Formats: sequence, C-alpha cells, structure tokens
Amino acid sequence: MRKIAILAAIAGAVAIPVIAQMPTTAPGAHDPSRVKAGTYAVDGGHTQILFEVNHLGFSDYFGIFGEPTGTLVIDPAKPAASQVSIEIPIGKVVTTSAKLNEHLLGADFFDAAKFPTATFKSTGVTVKGHEATITGNLTIKGITKPVVLEAEFVGAGPGPMNKKLNVGFKAETKIKRSDFGVSYGIPLVPDEVELKINAAFEQTS
Repeated sequence: MRKIAILAAIAGAVAIPVIAQMPTTAPGAHDPSRVKAGTYAVDGGHTQILFEVNHLGFSDYFGIFGEPTGTLVIDPAKPAASQVSIEIPIGKVVTTSAKLNEHLLGADFFDAAKFPTATFKSTGVTVKGHEATITGNLTIKGITKPVVLEAEFVGAGPGPMNKKLNVGFKAETKIKRSDFGVSYGIPLVPDEVELKINAAFEQTS
C-alpha cells in the first residue's frame, strides 16, 4: 500500500503542472483581426471533409475523410490573393459500416489503389466580411472539375501547447459524383453529394 501511495503522489506531482498550464477559456475566437499574414499548414488531426448522400430514400447518410494535408497562404490586407491547396487521402474514408468502407475503396467507387489521393486547389477568392467564395479545381480519380466553396471564418488564436497561430474555417459545396467517375448506385443513391469541410490550419511562416 505504501508503494502505491508513493506512486500516486509522484503521478499527482507530475500531472498538476500540466493541468495548470491548460487554458481556462478557448484560445480561439471569432475575431478576424487575430489572423496574421503568412503560410499555414493543414492541421490534419482537426480537419474533416464530410460527405452526405441520401440512402435509398430512407435516410441521409454521412461519411468522412480525415487526416488531409495541405497549405494556406493568406494576407488579411490582400484577402483576394489567398491560396489554399488540400490533399485528401482516399484510404482514410470512414463511415459507420466496415463493409461500406471497404466497398468505397474499391473500383465501384474511389478505386483507392489506383487513385490514392484527391486534391483541391483554389483559383480565386472573393471575401465579404467573415464569409468568402472560393473557386477552385477538385480532382477525384484523376478527373478535375471546377467547384465553388462557400466558406466562413470560424476563429483564430494561439495554440494552447506550442503557441503557434491557428486559424479555422468551414465551407460547403455540392458536386455530382458522376462527374468524377463515381456513378455506382445512381439513381438509388443520388448523384448529388453535399460536402462539408471543417478546416484548421497552423502557421508555419
């Protein structure tokens, strides 16, 4: 018992300083003045690309792509010159069904063995207040089509651990999956897919 008590005391002594360093309020805020000019890297652990389709007329169904990579170049003084480039690992697709996950990776859908990455590269940005319209090119299965994202600023501030500046945005768009060679199940599963992006970036320079 004495040994257990000593170990517990040591663990407590180590844990307390860590807890004490944690902020008591969220470090990010919906304040565009916090955004600084520079280059930012995608925070893959906190960036998600969600897709939504209707399932056979019964229900709406979601899936998610995680751990993307990419960069954002932004200057609040010149918002129209902002650039964003995202690489999406197809193999990271996840739904609530293991069998569907496997099917999505196959040739009927994304053919991940042949096309392991999808990409988005912006071609233009129009900013109005906290919102922006981002035009760009989306590539899936080697097919590139123009898309338009309706984006909104979420927040900015220093990260709680390394104090690097973080910025976050959310965006939505709709695409036709058949435009990218993903036609399996149409029309039982609709051609139109809604995409929702929750993007976090950390400043690198």
